[in-house]
Amino acid sequence: MLQKGGIFVEENLEKETKKVLVVDDEQAIIDVLVYNLQKEGYETLEATDGVTAVNIALEQKPDLMLLDIMLPKMDGLTVCKRVKNYLNIPILMLTAKDAEIDKIVGLELGADDYITKPFSVRELMARVKANLRKNEITSNLKKEEEQKTEEIPEKADSKIKVNDLELDLDRFEVKVRDKVIDLTLREFEVLKFLASQPGQVITREVLLEKVWGYEYYGDIRTVDVTVRRIREKIEEDTSSPKILITKRGVGYYIATK
Repeated sequence: MLQKGGIFVEENLEKETKKVLVVDDEQAIIDVLVYNLQKEGYETLEATDGVTAVNIALEQKPDLMLLDIMLPKMDGLTVCKRVKNYLNIPILMLTAKDAEIDKIVGLELGADDYITKPFSVRELMARVKANLRKNEITSNLKKEEEQKTEEIPEKADSKIKVNDLELDLDRFEVKVRDKVIDLTLREFEVLKFLASQPGQVITREVLLEKVWGYEYYGDIRTVDVTVRRIREKIEEDTSSPKILITKRGVGYYIATK
């Protein structure tokens, strides 16, 4: 509540409405998703083919995309890759239940999450909220750090260094042997969580809970694919990793030697 001219008036504290682009070649599915998204207070955009989806995404800049893989004119995997080249927004892939390869390729192309058809609307809404929240928090932190001047002294705990691996938590920057590595926000969060506990094996389930930020309903291969992407960027030889190590049947850890 603000005071203006001796009169107390209510301040508009409503957050900006989030915009979700729904892309599917089946109008019936779009209608269900749009209905439930609007019921949750989201603004919605629609596309029934890949080319239109890319055009709408680049013009309207939605906060999140729900993207089917099987689309006319341009498939969902290509749409994901093209949009990610220009926009840093969460993309949730909608896949067939048995399309394992689509899930893996989608994540490798930059998709943040996937959900299999037929899906629970309640689960989907939880995924949408979690990914939007995670992206907003990370983006806000990044903006704050970009506004800091070079004169501000670095905090002692603003960096994590484990052998050749160094993470600058303020700048969201990763270096390996003094070379800057380009990671996505999700990849950075996974690596940060592991590096903050070097030598300790972290299970896939814990990584899903702590990094993805919600109770996960689906395949833990999401973690495996993300780790594989990280390794391709930080390891000299992915067949014999020296930094990010697998504990077979358990999880992952950052090597301390």
